[in-house]
Amino acid sequence: MGIGLVIPIFAMVAAGLLEVVRLHIICRDNLYDSRDYIPMSIFWQVPQYFLVGAAVVFTFIGQLEFFYDQAPNAMRSMCSALSLTTVSLGMYLSSLLVTIVTNITARNGKLGWIADNLNRGHLNYFFWLLAIMSFVNFLLYLLIAKWYNYKKTVDDLEETKLGDAYEKH
Repeated sequence: MGIGLVIPIFAMVAAGLLEVVRLHIICRDNLYDSRDYIPMSIFWQVPQYFLVGAAVVFTFIGQLEFFYDQAPNAMRSMCSALSLTTVSLGMYLSSLLVTIVTNITARNGKLGWIADNLNRGHLNYFFWLLAIMSFVNFLLYLLIAKWYNYKKTVDDLEETKLGDAYEKH
């Protein structure tokens, strides 16, 4: 599951760098208020979307494995549903984060990071914020994972028995 928490850091850095490139093109070609397309391929977004997709896969599978191995047998179904609940909670929290960032950065008549006209905003700052938050999230995960006492699984017990039998011979 840890790898699924590291990948979003790189995804947000990729998104932030892409936004810097996009804003540079807007500045270079003076397209701030233009309704024309920006001379930039949509395929520039592939790396960040690939990384986000990979992060979701690694995190979700890691959560399911963790809940299956560590939860009591009677609670496995509920814990699997809990992993889907975390996804929905994350979507609500992301909406809240966008609202908070917009309200804070758009004070006193400023455009803010997430302006109505993205060509005049600084969406890259928002991506940097998300990268930092992802990094802090990963550090918290490491702390909790270090302190957590893992329940032995059947595979662990079988490996211990095989190891003990091998040492006796």
